[in-house]
Amino acid sequence: MSSSEERPSPNASANRSWRERLLHLLQIAPNDRDELLQILRKGQQGGLFDANTLGMLEGVLDVTEMQVEEIMIPRAQMAVVRRDDNLATLLSEVVVSGFSRYPVVGEHRDEIVGVLIAKDLLRYFPSAHGEAAFNLQDILRPASFVPEGKRLNVLLREFQSSRSHIAIVVDEYGGVSGLVTIEDILEQIVGEIEDEHDEQEEDNILQHGEHRYLVKGLTDLDEFNAALGAQFSDAEFDTVAGLLMNAFGHLPHRGERVRLGHYEFTVVRADNRRIHLVQVCILPEADVQSANA
Repeated sequence: MSSSEERPSPNASANRSWRERLLHLLQIAPNDRDELLQILRKGQQGGLFDANTLGMLEGVLDVTEMQVEEIMIPRAQMAVVRRDDNLATLLSEVVVSGFSRYPVVGEHRDEIVGVLIAKDLLRYFPSAHGEAAFNLQDILRPASFVPEGKRLNVLLREFQSSRSHIAIVVDEYGGVSGLVTIEDILEQIVGEIEDEHDEQEEDNILQHGEHRYLVKGLTDLDEFNAALGAQFSDAEFDTVAGLLMNAFGHLPHRGERVRLGHYEFTVVRADNRRIHLVQVCILPEADVQSANA
């Protein structure tokens, strides 16, 4: 017998210790999800795993109960392209929005004819005749449709088996209510996933239309007030996210809206821990008066 077979490795010993400690915690089977969470939190407090691991374990439990409608991108905020868009229009949309996949619509947003993957446009370059040879229909991928009430863990398995990353969400009448991606589900487990495009967004406040802005949740209220002419007090809250958490009274999901004076806030990106990004619309005086009437 070799020396490696005679002596267990330190890693093996550590792994056994970890397993034994976990089994010790689970000697009494939990009756429900809350009891299981209490056991896991005791494990984290006892040094069995760190806070990030606990957060992921809680996220795994969350996705078994959450439904698609809780995390989907609302229909009004979907970045879509049209079936008759030419190559130049599509490239412009990809550059501006920075997404990798786009629902393709026909006459209206309820008519989803497929999905465009941005990298499929690369085959037309370099080519002097790229525009002439381009036909969007040639590179469309089939669209997947899921109901609003589908559980996230079920959809995650479907994404894995179909090797798909995006699905169109439909309501009980068959109308499009939004879209959901595999990244949206994974972020419920591991938190915000930032890609190269996200890392380039260094500004806390970006204008993307007349009286419309994208604002990071961690933006200081002083900076927000100065940029948008607001007068929100920072006596209780330091950031935009803190202001909105108080206004909503709970941790909001993507698509939830709240009006504060002349400003309408729409949550663009959030997870089960914090608000990451909001859209801010400065309302005309008439809209503010009608809302207060």
